[in-house]
Amino acid sequence: MSNLYRGRLEVGVSKPIVTIIGRQNVGKSTLLNRMVGKPLAIVEDLPGTTRDRILAGVSWEGVEFTVVDTGGLELKPRSSIIQMVKEQAKVAIAEADVVIFLVDVRDGVMPLDMEIADMLRSAAKPTLLVANKADNARFEAEAVEFYQLGLGEPLAISAYHRRGTAELMDRIVSRLPTPALVEAEPEVVKVAIVGRPNVGKSTLLNAILGEERAIVDATPGTTRDAIDTTLDFADQSMILIDTAGIRRRGRLGGGVERYSVIRSLRAIDRADIALLVLDAADLITAQDMHIAGYIRQAVKGIVLVVNKWDLAEVKNPTECTRYIRSRLKFMPYASALYISAKLRQGVDKVMPEVCQVYQERLKRLPTAAVNSVVQQAMTVHNLPRIGNKQLKLLYATQAEVNPPTFVFFVNDAGLIHFSYRRYLENKLRRAFGFTGTPIRLTFKSRGEA
Repeated sequence: MSNLYRGRLEVGVSKPIVTIIGRQNVGKSTLLNRMVGKPLAIVEDLPGTTRDRILAGVSWEGVEFTVVDTGGLELKPRSSIIQMVKEQAKVAIAEADVVIFLVDVRDGVMPLDMEIADMLRSAAKPTLLVANKADNARFEAEAVEFYQLGLGEPLAISAYHRRGTAELMDRIVSRLPTPALVEAEPEVVKVAIVGRPNVGKSTLLNAILGEERAIVDATPGTTRDAIDTTLDFADQSMILIDTAGIRRRGRLGGGVERYSVIRSLRAIDRADIALLVLDAADLITAQDMHIAGYIRQAVKGIVLVVNKWDLAEVKNPTECTRYIRSRLKFMPYASALYISAKLRQGVDKVMPEVCQVYQERLKRLPTAAVNSVVQQAMTVHNLPRIGNKQLKLLYATQAEVNPPTFVFFVNDAGLIHFSYRRYLENKLRRAFGFTGTPIRLTFKSRGEA
């Protein structure tokens, strides 16, 4: 392997980020759920994924963005830990393209609202002042009180009752920046190294490169920003993106930096493939499942890298892989490698696996081969029906690569159930592989453009 360091290179397009900020109990999570709930969300309902995620993809009027719930702030932090949370909220604001400042119309203007407003004015970010819990006309009229925050006209909504949320979405979209596309070099594979803090991401990067390119420290969270390093591997140009650790949401009280996830999300968004680094001591935690869910949602390739294998008490890769797959039921296609980045054991398998997954993402199938598998699938499984109407699969074709995307033309796309979508995906995988990468299935009704 030859190493060629060319510095930082931005490639691809990241979705704009919309951050929700505000005091505790003003309804931030309710608003997040409303924004990503049907028919707004483009996020798949994947069995096995955990539900308490703090960010999600949203599509409105054809515009896609990511919405982030930052959690509640306190006026007088009870400890240095909560003070750090407040400081990290500033990071979340700095990373956002649009900020939603959510207040509670029933509480009126609170001292902490004034403090947050000062913070937002200093940040000079596009900000939408939104007065939540305006469940009726009387509360809606009381929203004028929030003009004193100096952030423009307050929009009165009720996230719970869906009052005013469509107008809010329109205002968000109108303030989003136009994505600037930066052309990547031909055939450059972008690989994001992601995972919880202190699992050995930077150590893995250094082991792959064969030299000290990133700061390595035993303190969780040493890596603060995504750092790009380019190299050539087996005549393939690659960009490795080392990211800040994504921390467990439930450990907020333990002093963790919950907003570092935003930068890691951008890295996943830019990448073709993510190396999800796991700790052999834990194998797979709830936060690991969150990160895997983000990767699946972004339709990126994945390689599970179980690090610190030299410290594992029981070294049984087959049993460990079985356990990991039982937890990651929504991505059975992910392969697992067992390594020690510190001792550089097994690291030589990582980049070949990345190349293999990338080739799977570039795989293109003839339409005849796709239809042959689909027709066979139809003969051994009852087609879905609703009432007297039964699904008819007219034909299928592969429309795109990276990620592999298949379009199915049917008589009525509304007849497609998740279980049948999964059944067709499994048939395609058994026939053609696609190891390490999700595949996208799109269903179009007859005559639909």
